Amino acid sequence: MSKLTIGNVTLENNVILAPMAGVTDLPFRLLCKEQGAGLLCMEMVSAKAIHYKNKNTEALMEIHPEEMPVSLQLFGSEPELMGEIAKQIEHRPFTILDINMGCPVPKVVNNGEGSALMKDPKKVYDIVYHVSRAISKPVTVKIRKGFDAEHVNAVEIAKAAEAAGAAAVAVHGRTRAQYYSGQADWDIIAKVKDALSIPVIGNGDITSPQKAAQMLEQTGCDGVMIGRGAQGNPWIFKQITSYLETGSFPEAPSPIEVKRVIQRHAQLQLQVKGEYTAVREMRKHMSWYTTGYPNSAKFRQMINSMESMDELMRGLDEIFPEE
Repeated sequence: MSKLTIGNVTLENNVILAPMAGVTDLPFRLLCKEQGAGLLCMEMVSAKAIHYKNKNTEALMEIHPEEMPVSLQLFGSEPELMGEIAKQIEHRPFTILDINMGCPVPKVVNNGEGSALMKDPKKVYDIVYHVSRAISKPVTVKIRKGFDAEHVNAVEIAKAAEAAGAAAVAVHGRTRAQYYSGQADWDIIAKVKDALSIPVIGNGDITSPQKAAQMLEQTGCDGVMIGRGAQGNPWIFKQITSYLETGSFPEAPSPIEVKRVIQRHAQLQLQVKGEYTAVREMRKHMSWYTTGYPNSAKFRQMINSMESMDELMRGLDEIFPEE
């Protein structure tokens, strides 16, 4: 199993949980860690929100000792402020600081943040320069293929990030205009890998162990990053690491094993967020976990009207009955 060194940090393996807003919270990260993810990326946090002491931001930055190593992801568009905030939070127990340059959401892009930065290589350089010099922890960058099909510039952006001090670059093989539709372009990941001397992490359409191996072979990238392929499927990390190491992977979890993990996920949500928020967070996760099981379509129709964790767990019993 290949280890991956990013700056002064060496990961146990090169299979990474991608940062996903509203998904990669503390409970879900702990599950992915237990399944063997080599690095866990947190939900993105706004540098401005930290600066203005937004009360919701503190919870987003909570880190549990058992999930280490962790990458905290910051987004923003002001180089000096990004550097100041990086320095201000460096004492927190994250291992790596990632800069988001890939988020396609309109309210982020319209603010000049996230994937809007793909339009401005000079600003990319300035942000990475200020952040990487403000802290001693490794600084990484997550980018896309380009902003749209007419502006495919991942190689230029990645080179600017490397020149400014980035320790690694993750590349999602879609443009901002594509969001998450269509097929990810792995060739652009290979081109970025050829252009850089720092590690390159490939992201996009890795939904199975075979796809992970294929991306590593096809692009030459140093690691793989799993996003939507992990939704409702934290077992994907164990399957990929086993497959890369031995050529085989563990059997798919039994329905009862799936049920146990869902119950554990729900319990973690309750502990961390309380029932009101936990129930609402678990609705989407449970719809992902249960896809394809008998009675699950009916359950997913009803799930958004369920107000208590007991209701959710009773619905779960119908999908995963225990003799």
